[in-house]
Amino acid sequence: MALMTASHDSSGAAPGPRPFLNRGLAGFGTTIFAEMSALAARTGSINLGQGFPDTDGPAEVAEAAVRAIRDGRGNQYPPGPGVPELRTAIAAHQQRFYGLTYDPDTEVLVTAGATEAIAASLLALLEPGDEVIALEPYYDSYAACIAMAGATRVPVTLRPREGAFHLDLDELRAAVTPRTRLLLLNTPHNPTGTVLTPAELTAIAELAVERDLLVITDEVYEHLVFEGAHTPLAGLPGMRERTVTISSSGKTFSFTGWKVGWITAPPSLVTAVRTAKQFLTYVSSGPFQYAIAEALALPDAYYTGFREELRAKRDILSDGLRAAGFEVFRPRGTYFITTDITPLGEKDGVDFCRSLPERCGVVAIPNAVFYDDRAAGRSLVRFAFCKQTAVLEEAADRLGRLAR
Repeated sequence: MALMTASHDSSGAAPGPRPFLNRGLAGFGTTIFAEMSALAARTGSINLGQGFPDTDGPAEVAEAAVRAIRDGRGNQYPPGPGVPELRTAIAAHQQRFYGLTYDPDTEVLVTAGATEAIAASLLALLEPGDEVIALEPYYDSYAACIAMAGATRVPVTLRPREGAFHLDLDELRAAVTPRTRLLLLNTPHNPTGTVLTPAELTAIAELAVERDLLVITDEVYEHLVFEGAHTPLAGLPGMRERTVTISSSGKTFSFTGWKVGWITAPPSLVTAVRTAKQFLTYVSSGPFQYAIAEALALPDAYYTGFREELRAKRDILSDGLRAAGFEVFRPRGTYFITTDITPLGEKDGVDFCRSLPERCGVVAIPNAVFYDDRAAGRSLVRFAFCKQTAVLEEAADRLGRLAR
């Protein structure tokens, strides 16, 4: 029997039990990732659901973490903003790849992965009554963090057309109201694989400046753009002073369990986010911070090779899914492929994903969980291709049973 506390109305009567969970989080139960990963383990299926690699990152980066532990660097609480070596490396990375200059002492903050960076940024910058525009479908923590801040999320839906998902800039502009506090962008975009173009980003920047909006950009897949290149919004006119840029080491170096993320922003925004962050984890990942500082300095050949390896894996799984009968939206970035199951005679992605392990021995994620408008994503299913080539080939073969 679930325990609840009594709630009282103005008369002092107790009309009924009050649930323990904050009402703002009432719609957020166990994540679909936990459910599907448990299903994969129970059925022995290939897990193409949750986005984590099945191999570790560069050996020299792992050795750097071991060396830091042995040398006693980071074994106790690291500095609140992050160890100086990593903050300096993050600033150097932004300059090296994008020509963006940040002061490592005042404009860089290390976080417990991008997830904490998102939470701390939203908790710091939002108040009850504020509206946040987010591109739908969106990563599930966005909705939860907006709810925890007491703000209201306003989705602008990316819609499939001609083999890809597209942003309607007119719809974005129409979504802005006097209550809009900030735009929450994700490019390269999870789960659709969309990469916003320089023209789209320029239009977004002009809108943000015109309406005096803050912007949080989640750019964790910045080094996994397969066509074109990643353009940081902070580099566009008028955007540096209003943009919190978020990234992390997990997706770039395949050490997702280390949870080393960061923000870059002007001092006033960093101070605001740090104020919230210090009451979340306080600090984290001490020795790993030193290792990621070394990782960020890896030569261009590493970044190029990693991207090309993932591009080849994308194509293996894309081709397999298409052969199995899915409509495939080949991603321009990230390591996820969104598909439509309608050509298979299916309609409901949640039911499809729950039955897929028994039918094919493969686990995927239904995109509907990333939508406020569940109907818009009902027939869409996401597969992760950040796995070993042999695993993807086996998965493609198993999925072929749907066509056979």
